[in-house]
Formats: sequence, C-alpha cells, structure tokens
Amino acid sequence: MTPDFAYAKACGIIGKSFIGKRIAALEKMSSLQELDRLVFPAAVRELPVKELLANLEQRILQRTVRHIRVILNSYSIPPQALVLQLRSCEYAGLKTCLHHIAAGKKTAPPAFNDIGRFSTVRFSKYPNLAAMLAGTEFAFILTQFPKDPKPADLTAIEAALDRQYYTLLTESICGLPAADRLYAQRILAEEISLRNCVWALRLRTYFKKDQDETARYLMDLKMFGQNQHDEAVSLAAEARKSLRFPLDSRPAWNGWRWEKLLNPQKAGEQWTVDPRYFQNAASRYIYRLSRRCFRFMPFSVSSIFCYIKLKHYEEDLLISIAEGLALGMSGKDVFAMLEVTS
Repeated sequence: MTPDFAYAKACGIIGKSFIGKRIAALEKMSSLQELDRLVFPAAVRELPVKELLANLEQRILQRTVRHIRVILNSYSIPPQALVLQLRSCEYAGLKTCLHHIAAGKKTAPPAFNDIGRFSTVRFSKYPNLAAMLAGTEFAFILTQFPKDPKPADLTAIEAALDRQYYTLLTESICGLPAADRLYAQRILAEEISLRNCVWALRLRTYFKKDQDETARYLMDLKMFGQNQHDEAVSLAAEARKSLRFPLDSRPAWNGWRWEKLLNPQKAGEQWTVDPRYFQNAASRYIYRLSRRCFRFMPFSVSSIFCYIKLKHYEEDLLISIAEGLALGMSGKDVFAMLEVTS
C-alpha cells in the first residue's frame, strides 16, 4: 500500500470524525448516555454515570489509537515521525503510571491503549518499574525515580520525558525531504514553543518556581527553516521572554508573540494569568493550523502528521465533553468553558 492510499483513508476517517462542522453535534449533548450513543451507536453501554464515564473515556482513547494505526498500517514502513505521534499515547500512559506508583497504588491505572507493534513499555509488569522499562528508551527513569518520590521529582521526570519525545520527533521531522516536512515542521515548531510556554506558566503559577528554576525545565530545542542553511531558531525563546513578565499585570504581556492566547482582562477585576486558559487556547490554535494544512499537500507525510494532530484534538474534546456531562454540565456549558466554537 502507498502514501496516496493512506491519505485517501485519512480523508474518509476525518469525514466521519468530530472535526470541523461535525463539532456542532457535541454542543447539543445533554447527557453522558447521549454522547455514548452519538460516538458509539453500535456499542451503547447501560451503566451508572461513574462507570460509564470511565468506560467511555477508555473507548474514546482506543478509538483514536485504532484510527491512527489503520493509517500507519497503510505504509510498508511507516515514517518514524508518524510512529512517534502514535507513541505519544505510550508517553502519556507512562506518566500516569509514575504518578500511581508514587502514590503507592498497587493496582494499575485503567487499561492502556494497545498500540501493538509500536509499543515498548511493558505495562503488564506494573508496578515493577524495572520490569516495565528495562531495555527501553525510558530506562533512564530507573536512576531518577526515588524510593519516596515527591511532586518535584515527578515534575523533573515529566519534563525529561517531554524533552526526549520532542527531541526524537524534531529529529525525525527534520530528516524528511523538504516537500514532506513543509507543514509538519511548522506545526511542530509552534507546538514546542507553546508547550514550553505552558510549562513556564504552570511552574510559576502552581509550583511557585522562580525564573531560574523554571528555565531549567524548558525544552531548549532548535528548529531550522525549510532551508537547512538557515539559522536555527530556539523554540524556548518565547517561554524565556515570558519569565520576565509579572503574573498579575496584563499590560506587561503586550507585544509578546503568544499574547492573543492569554485569558482576557475582565472589567473591574484584577487580572492574573490562567495557565489552563492558555493551554486550551494553544490546543485550539494547533487544531486550526493542522486543519488548514491537512489538505494543502496530499500524499505527503505532513498531511498525515496533520491528520494525527486532528485525531488527538478530537480525543481531548470528546473526553472533556464526557467529563463535563458526568458533572451535570451540558455540551454548551463545556464549549463555553473551553472557548470552543462550533
């Protein structure tokens, strides 16, 4: 099978996904059962809300993995950049495991997504971290995970995992022919810059880290332009700039590159930066950019890179809707909270 088959298959899946105009259907949801019937009409579960939420979230995750794997299996040898996008699920699952182990939980988190032949972590060995990670690219954690871990220890490990993941992804994208990497490289550069900014805001707001401490957690990665002879640009530059801005003064952020993604100033209220608002706005920005670029270069790796970004956005949105409905909110309420427009 060929890249053109992969692209055609991706177009078919996107047409049935809750992307673009089909997002509007999610805003009309009023119950978790209704969402279940919409997304999985052939496999509706009659369960109490708490059990249904856990079950539905897991099926949503599995659905995303299935939709990505079917495209990767269209290639005789899938491009490493696309494989790494799928393996982001593995990185996320490992982070969840580390938090459960740190909390002393003997029972593993809910079933992990099976990414098949692309998987490296042996999740079935939980909570034996050595058995889970020995011989994998994650083995470095074994020397960093203390017997009595504290939140700061996990923050450092999560930052190291992010740095490792995005380093591998950047290298794989930059190693593609220029035509293949055109849009994927741009989107990835934007994403890493925004991830660094989210990290900086979270560490300063929730963990009270100072400027020097926060800077140590940033992914100091660089990206060349489309011409490899261009000067490499630091993808931590905007996050570093933000470290100088006070968290409670909106005018101080004027002119910052990502200023438009900050929470707005409300009349009569003291403004303070909201990392969650910024993270949601960044996610919407990457979604819109990926949606525009998906059809610009059919049959390229960039188009499938965008496809996978769209599937991950859809997954996050579906889970957010599910969690809101389980709390008694409506789909419209969740859309308002996330600033999503249908």
